[in-house]
Amino acid sequence: MRHHLPPAGAGLLICKGNSNCMDRKEVNLLIAEGEGLVIEFKEKYSPKIDQDIVAFSNSRGGTILIGVRDDKAIIGEKLTNGLKAQILTLARNCQPSIEASVSQADNIIAVEVPEGKRKPYSCSSGFFIRLDAVTQKMSNEEIRAMFAENESIPYEEKRLKDFSISDISKEKVAAFLKESGIKAGKIPIIELLESLKVADSKEFKNASALFFAKDVYRHIPQCQMTLIAFKGLERLHIFDRMDVKDDLLTQFNSAMFFIKKQLKIRTEIKGIDRKDIYEIPLEALREAVTNAIIHRDYSFRGTNISVEFYDDRVEIVSPGGLVKGFPKEKFGSMSLRRNELIADLFSRMDKVERAGTGIRRMKDAMREAGLKEPVFNTDGFFTSVFYKPEATPDTSSEEKWSEKWSEKWSEREKQIVDLITQNQKISRAELSDLLDINPSAVQKQLKKLKEKGVLKRIGPDRGGHWEVNKQGG
Repeated sequence: MRHHLPPAGAGLLICKGNSNCMDRKEVNLLIAEGEGLVIEFKEKYSPKIDQDIVAFSNSRGGTILIGVRDDKAIIGEKLTNGLKAQILTLARNCQPSIEASVSQADNIIAVEVPEGKRKPYSCSSGFFIRLDAVTQKMSNEEIRAMFAENESIPYEEKRLKDFSISDISKEKVAAFLKESGIKAGKIPIIELLESLKVADSKEFKNASALFFAKDVYRHIPQCQMTLIAFKGLERLHIFDRMDVKDDLLTQFNSAMFFIKKQLKIRTEIKGIDRKDIYEIPLEALREAVTNAIIHRDYSFRGTNISVEFYDDRVEIVSPGGLVKGFPKEKFGSMSLRRNELIADLFSRMDKVERAGTGIRRMKDAMREAGLKEPVFNTDGFFTSVFYKPEATPDTSSEEKWSEKWSEKWSEREKQIVDLITQNQKISRAELSDLLDINPSAVQKQLKKLKEKGVLKRIGPDRGGHWEVNKQGG
């Protein structure tokens, strides 16, 4: 029978010998957040719970809620003295021993597991790690890499100086909750941040500023991204540029906006369905941008992530190569993250797949589009290179047509049609910014081109698109 969590103030809280007893309010928040890096739901108790206990100790700690299904439905589980003893014995028998705590809030059992200080940990079934919302068994290479990686505290976990709750943006927290589908109600922001493990009762971690600071640049100046387009094949003539000195979600959204603006696009219509196809698959570039943000080494000062457009390729560069101890021969088949908290928050927003197979998905997307596989360089900086389609008879005729009318029309008209050919959904405001002319001048040029039959507007100003008539003029 399905049960629902009672409203705050109802029911009883039963603690079984724990000083840090989890109350119903905390449990309610965890269920609302859903499974992730630090939360696991179990419909009922099983001795295999030791795998999750080990995984949490090897990651960032976490809470196992017994009596809750994966879909957040509350089934309920009663904590007896015998069951509590079984769970604590499983934790103590891990190597090294793990000090977990067990409590019951109404009809849900909460098993709280601290992050281990002597990683890696193992149970009778082996070594396990938490990747987003999945407990996975570690390979020998991953175990060796964890030994090397845990020599120091990750940058995202370090404490922020001169940072308080007043530096947190309520709007950014709200944007994250909306993207994640989390209904936190009137839960105080500090409690929400603590439950996400980006803050604790004493201080804020760097991860809290990377996502939620009002002024990210003030606290972490290297947290920025450069979006830039060059004319030609070298870093010489800049065509377009945008510098983003803001939180990681804003960086992601800005990067995808810039990418869509720069890529050429064609439209396929099948029946009543219309499909826009970009010259490089958006899913591949989206995955690369996400990986660049998640795996970046944020301790590198004076550096930034960059998305660079050239005539023949797109390069996405992120400071920091492979995680220390990561075997190069396992690249693309093994997952070990530098920033587990950042990865978890992006996973909650559905910006990254939980399975950690990003490299393979990027290769598959490019292959399915008939393009070269992306090229990756992992020395010092992580660079992903995506090549555009090579010239075809169709693109050659496009160039000849461009040359033909460029002799007949003004340079400004040629620039406008070039931009619209690359992006049919470009707005007047974007044209004004790119051409560095006022909106009224753009409007006059568009009017002339429409009168000559070169341009045609399909649909409304918002949501519509341009069509270029190659026979016009």
